[in-house]
Amino acid sequence: MNTRVLAALALAGLLGGCAGGVTFHSVTPGAPEEITATLSAPPGPGPFPAVVLLHGCGGLSPQLARWAGWLAARGYVALVVDSFGPRKVAGDCLPETPDDIPVTARLDDAMGALGWLQSQPFVRPDRVAALGFSQGGVYAIAVINGPSLERAQKRGVRLPAPGFAAAVGVYPGGCASLAKELVVRPLLVLIGGADDWTPPPACQEMVDSMRARGAEASIVIYSGAYHYFDVEGQRLEVLPHVGNDHKPGGWGATVSYQAEAAADAFRQVESFLRRHLGP
Repeated sequence: MNTRVLAALALAGLLGGCAGGVTFHSVTPGAPEEITATLSAPPGPGPFPAVVLLHGCGGLSPQLARWAGWLAARGYVALVVDSFGPRKVAGDCLPETPDDIPVTARLDDAMGALGWLQSQPFVRPDRVAALGFSQGGVYAIAVINGPSLERAQKRGVRLPAPGFAAAVGVYPGGCASLAKELVVRPLLVLIGGADDWTPPPACQEMVDSMRARGAEASIVIYSGAYHYFDVEGQRLEVLPHVGNDHKPGGWGATVSYQAEAAADAFRQVESFLRRHLGP
């Protein structure tokens, strides 16, 4: 463990059952950027399986910390990546704003996080999954998508080896863009049946297409649930100032917490990770 991580964990008063800030570099060829992240870990020396958490277009949120703590309590190292803070980006929920970062940056950050985790003695390097939400969900899928990895290599990216062992996309955006592509590791998609920001038909089509061509991919659709169904305390409301290609005029999305869907999502993720990463 490097000295910067040790210092962060010491500040937390822990070397087991810990949470602290870390930094690593993206894998962007010729222009690696220093990225910040928050590390949560189970008690004990490990090595443990690990999960890289990727935020949505709004950036970091308390919900990611909740997921990270939940993962650590179940024996997984959790690394919440902040792709916006180091780049001074407030958010990326508006179409074509000046704050937009390159579409390749999020994948490069995830790969940098993977490489960093694989270099830590408390992590099992062959047992790292990606867990992404909304915009982060499509990047979680991309890190195990064969064509996405090939495109990264053509850009000169040196991909960590082994790669991500599995991925979970929670109400992921961009499913339509991946419908003709093929994941090379197990994939789980969780999405609300009433989601009008990232509508489920595109993700269903993507999963069906990939499964027909041999991929290990599955989807759970929660009837009546909206975007942010796992965000405890989120009231039912329409966010008027977010870009949405699926709405007239290109704006607005309905969001709401749904307790039953959230509870099942946690169960689904735990079962999926147990199967593909182990305890």
